[in-house]
Amino acid sequence: MLRERLAEANVAYHERDAPTIDDATYDALLRELVELEETHPHLATADSPTQRVGAAPAADFSPYPHDVPMLSLGNAFDATELRAFDARVAKLAGVAPTYVCELKIDGLAMSLRYERGRLRSAGTRGDGSVGEDVTANVRTIADIPATLRRADADAPVPTVLDVRGEVYLTKAAFAALNATREAAGLALFANPRNTAAGGLRQKDARATAERKLSFFGYAVGRFEGALAPTTQHALLATLGAYGFPVNERNVACATIDDVIAFCERYERERDDLPYEIDGIVVKVDEIALQAKLGYAGKDPRWAIAFKFRAQEARTTLLDIGINVSRAGKLNPYAMLAPVTIGGVTVKMATLHNEADIVRKDIRIGDTVVVRRAGDVIPYVVGPVLEARPLDAAVYAIPTVCPVCGSAVDQPPEDVFSYCTNVSCPAQLRERIRHFCSRGAMDIEGVGDAMASLLVEMGLCHTVADLYDLDAAALSSLPRMGEKSVTNMLEAIEGSKSRGLARVLASLGIRYVGGQNATLLAGDFGSIDALFAATPERLLAVDGIGAQIAESVSFFLAQPQNVAVIERLRANGLDLTAPLRDKVQVGAFAGKTFVLTGTLPTLTRDEASERIVAAGGKVGKSVSKKTDYVIAGEEAGSKLAKARDLELTILDEAGLIELLGAPIV
Repeated sequence: MLRERLAEANVAYHERDAPTIDDATYDALLRELVELEETHPHLATADSPTQRVGAAPAADFSPYPHDVPMLSLGNAFDATELRAFDARVAKLAGVAPTYVCELKIDGLAMSLRYERGRLRSAGTRGDGSVGEDVTANVRTIADIPATLRRADADAPVPTVLDVRGEVYLTKAAFAALNATREAAGLALFANPRNTAAGGLRQKDARATAERKLSFFGYAVGRFEGALAPTTQHALLATLGAYGFPVNERNVACATIDDVIAFCERYERERDDLPYEIDGIVVKVDEIALQAKLGYAGKDPRWAIAFKFRAQEARTTLLDIGINVSRAGKLNPYAMLAPVTIGGVTVKMATLHNEADIVRKDIRIGDTVVVRRAGDVIPYVVGPVLEARPLDAAVYAIPTVCPVCGSAVDQPPEDVFSYCTNVSCPAQLRERIRHFCSRGAMDIEGVGDAMASLLVEMGLCHTVADLYDLDAAALSSLPRMGEKSVTNMLEAIEGSKSRGLARVLASLGIRYVGGQNATLLAGDFGSIDALFAATPERLLAVDGIGAQIAESVSFFLAQPQNVAVIERLRANGLDLTAPLRDKVQVGAFAGKTFVLTGTLPTLTRDEASERIVAAGGKVGKSVSKKTDYVIAGEEAGSKLAKARDLELTILDEAGLIELLGAPIV
């Protein structure tokens, strides 16, 4: 059974380019079989997966016999096993060896045969003895030279050169391919390795060329008609001189400690590379010593592959849950059958967003690929379609908030849904903090910590409860002395007169900050007029687009939100504003402003609110159409561009002077 499972996995990986198990699982099964055969030698057979390299070549291509077999490597999974490898080599060699460390590129092994400097044929590894002839497809890979350069002006190129290396796909090329397929409505490729392997096995070489494959050279089989290098690091340099791409991160290491440090470094930094790697190949540097050490079965005694801890694994998607963020965003997450990735047991993973679930066709019950890179939250890469059960369930996007049961807003151009209930328990801390912030109701003393306390102590279930707080309630909170209580109550009372624009900005309506709140308040004049407004009427407000109009209309149609606003009215908040035609617009009429940097006393929302209230517009970017740039501390590129365009630049004092009103 174990042999059958490994044999099937070999065929799926090497022939179909559609692996059925992940690398870590395969390695664990193979190690189990090795140990079983070592303990019971009579069970070992010639056709065992422990005695084979890869799989038989596919029937779709002509066979490609290798003059020198392309063998695989034994594996090491930690520093202890690397040291054991070093000890074996030193014992057999009789000397302390030096090594070369090479990044183990996650691609497809390739053999390239050159005769008198010209590429004649190319083949995959196959079972190590015979591969697949993919010469026509390999000729489309720009990295692979059609003709060798001379490594030395005085030395001829080899008459026969059999170069071994890895065909792979960069992360950027992989992303571009999938972007093109997504735009065309095609299924996305699973990963760069399988995509590269599949690209080499195309019947039409033009299809291979479209995948933009790359190549790294790292070894030779035959080397005839020229002086061969005597060390591995010299061989890599020679391949580079002949015109082959050679990985620039390969290094010579004097000791096994240097090898271990190199392996640990790139296990940490692997995500920063422009291509995928799954380990480090460690080779004895002296080629004569390699020959002396020879082979043990299918594995060379002079080389080993240090395998990184798995970053990906396959497991079952048991269900999809929803987490409601403090800002009301509905974030889907995967509930998984426990799986170990990189030494950590993973039971949950992010699914990014609803649109991603639909695009990847992820279904409950699927076998899914889960990836964990470093300390990044694990995420679901996608489903394994060939393993999909018949009863896999299509995910249903929720229409109500799972926390409070309110209707969910799903903007047509947004990948997320939102709970817009101002009293949703999942959002309460953030909504209270935002309501009291300086750009909103400006209730001094209520920040993150106080907002959390008010919720945890059961004093606030909605933002309207702030206005029911009294001295007795506040005195029960930690670190709230008499003076602190008095100051906070005075700040709450003072906020009642802020006006409709500030109330609208404080309620957390999506897309409605200080600027848009001021536009709405100035156009409607009262909350009752806003309640009665249709989306079409909202859209008629200068500066209010369809997205904002729909968001405001949806928010004000929710009974829970209306109830909170009515409680604010009952508590004495001013829910009116001067109509825009009664405002003296002065120098701001028709003018466009851009804010940059930090102003000394005004927040960005407060400055925008004053500009809009006086008839001006606030833009996001500087252009020739910008009339004023208001610059504060740490102003960046916008200020530099304003100077280049010779625009009028003002500080906060200049803005207030132009406005003609003092800061209150």
